[in-house]
Amino acid sequence: MSFKDKILSSFIALENEVDTETYAHSLRNEALGNFEKLGVPQRKEEAYKYTSLKSVFNKDYSLFPKKDTAIEYSDIKRFLIHEIDAYRVIFVDGIYSSHLSQTTHDKFDVCLMSSALNNPKYNSVIETYYNKLASQDGLSSLNTAFAREGAYIHIGKNIAVEKPIEIVYFSTGNERALMTQPRNLVVVGENSQVQIIERHQSLSDNEVLTNAVTEIFAAQRAMVDYYKIQNDKLNASLLDHTSVDQRTSSEVRLHTFSFGGSLTRNNLNFYQNGEHCNSLLNGVTIIEGKQHVDHSTLVHHSQPNCESYQEYKQIFDDRAVGVFNGKVLVDKIAQKINAFQQNNNILVSDKATINAKPQLEIFADDVRCSHGCTIGQLDEEALFYMQSRGIGKKEARALLMFAFANSVLESVKIPEIKSRITKLIAKKLQVDIGFDL
Repeated sequence: MSFKDKILSSFIALENEVDTETYAHSLRNEALGNFEKLGVPQRKEEAYKYTSLKSVFNKDYSLFPKKDTAIEYSDIKRFLIHEIDAYRVIFVDGIYSSHLSQTTHDKFDVCLMSSALNNPKYNSVIETYYNKLASQDGLSSLNTAFAREGAYIHIGKNIAVEKPIEIVYFSTGNERALMTQPRNLVVVGENSQVQIIERHQSLSDNEVLTNAVTEIFAAQRAMVDYYKIQNDKLNASLLDHTSVDQRTSSEVRLHTFSFGGSLTRNNLNFYQNGEHCNSLLNGVTIIEGKQHVDHSTLVHHSQPNCESYQEYKQIFDDRAVGVFNGKVLVDKIAQKINAFQQNNNILVSDKATINAKPQLEIFADDVRCSHGCTIGQLDEEALFYMQSRGIGKKEARALLMFAFANSVLESVKIPEIKSRITKLIAKKLQVDIGFDL
């Protein structure tokens, strides 16, 4: 049975389990039809020219876990930012874990997508925002058709959430191969602020494929600080689709740290729908072996007097493959835009590959837009200088790579996140250094 055939037959089983009277029901059927028409993206499509999904979708995935799996806090503590107090929405094999989570409805909502979809009190928010921003491509449509669970975050006006929100999806390996479809909706009201941390983590060596969709809405003067930590096992693949809608004077900062997993595809789309918006997209990628990481970004400036800043630093070793496809689109009416995009890459191995395609499409004439891309190896003169000062070659290489990534880490606003990422980089580079960046 082909993957598409399995999807169609599984959808019938899903329909027998979910409430067909909800707002999401009609969206499911429409999305399934869209997936049936578009299917899984192929390399003949320009957006996936350098990323083949064939090996990811040739496995016999279970689409629904056969049973609930209980895990303890001690099993997952190392994957959480446990040094800080946080709201937590934790899922195990796609199912919400109440005893590991800390949700709230006090002043604002941090809870489950299933609760929001099935409770009439949330209808106005769901009907206003749900599936209004996600791309209508095949994979996002597949998520819309099958998504049953995820995080629902709704912050009203004039609220500064006092502690971060962690959204973590664990896979236990009880299924030989599992595919999950997490769906997150984040709505941040006028003059409100929130920090969010997202992670997907496998606890076994069994195959897992995650096809995630996140929609983020930032109202006037809202501030959203979002961190994606991607350091999964090599049996795991992640297809992440995140779309952001910004209104006047809002600021959204999104950091992506990609270290683990077999194949990772990040589709990140920012839409500035108000003046004086500020968007920041930063990322650090360090991969090796046969790992593959693909960043596809879009910042669409549709209103004047806005700014955007993109900086992606990437290090590739062995036969690792990287893709960066960054696009800045400036509409004709979007005058006085200040847009910056930079993608810097280090190839540690002669067999590593990076495919970079920075793009500017500008239809306005009073703008400041720039982009740049570099691909190279470590500076041999700097390496020699450090060795001449008594620093071992391995440590010198690691320090140079830390310095290379430092500009991205400087924009991290949560100290515990910065410390955690610094340690992950050190572990990835197989070196022990005596300071934090």
